[in-house]
Amino acid sequence: MGAGHAHKLYRHAHSPVHELPPHTKLAAVLGFVVVVVSTPREAVWAFAGYALLLAAVAAKARVPAGFLLKRLLIEVPFVAFALLMPFVAPGERTTVLGVSLSVPGLWGAWNVLAKGTLGVAASVLLASTTELRALLLGLQRLKLPPLLVQIASFMIRYGDVITDEMRRMSVARRSRGFEARGVRHWGVLAKSAGALFIRSYERGERVHLAMLSRGYTGTMPVLDEATATRAQWAYAAALPLTALLICLLGWTL
Repeated sequence: MGAGHAHKLYRHAHSPVHELPPHTKLAAVLGFVVVVVSTPREAVWAFAGYALLLAAVAAKARVPAGFLLKRLLIEVPFVAFALLMPFVAPGERTTVLGVSLSVPGLWGAWNVLAKGTLGVAASVLLASTTELRALLLGLQRLKLPPLLVQIASFMIRYGDVITDEMRRMSVARRSRGFEARGVRHWGVLAKSAGALFIRSYERGERVHLAMLSRGYTGTMPVLDEATATRAQWAYAAALPLTALLICLLGWTL
């Protein structure tokens, strides 16, 4: 997979969570999210328990609360959608602070906010403690289709290349006195986008031919085989298994 690739979500630290093999963390987060989604929305206390579990993981991984909360801003569009549900959903109505709201809409908003926030928080913790290259190795270890892993790998590798190409094109436009100020400049931006697409496509063709000339047959060599001990699997499984216990209590109580 080549050299490691740092990303903005990753937070370098030496912690037991960072040191876990990537495929164990991927499996743990997937299991946790499935359990959270399966929890009845009426079990409000259960979601508080899930939040405490994630807080414990964040503390163990030495991820500051501010760092985590800042990355949670990505779910703002979903929050806005959830806040509209009590106003537009049909069904029984109730009055809150003089405003008529839908009871099913309130439960629906709570369901989206609680489960969505917990899922995003778990994903942010995964990204904060795992490098991109390690995530790809973890996906490969979990037997994700090799073609999908390769596509993700190339996307990560050449994302910065395309971004740098966009920056150079922007500098070239500004050096010629261009500044987008309104609709009449959209044509220039559209032409720039088209030129960027053609350059990216041509670069991809050149890279593919270079790979074929070096013996590429459709699969990438595995340079680092990620393995995990039973103790590491047990450590990673603590999160989803504890969450599963809370979920079962939420269905029975």
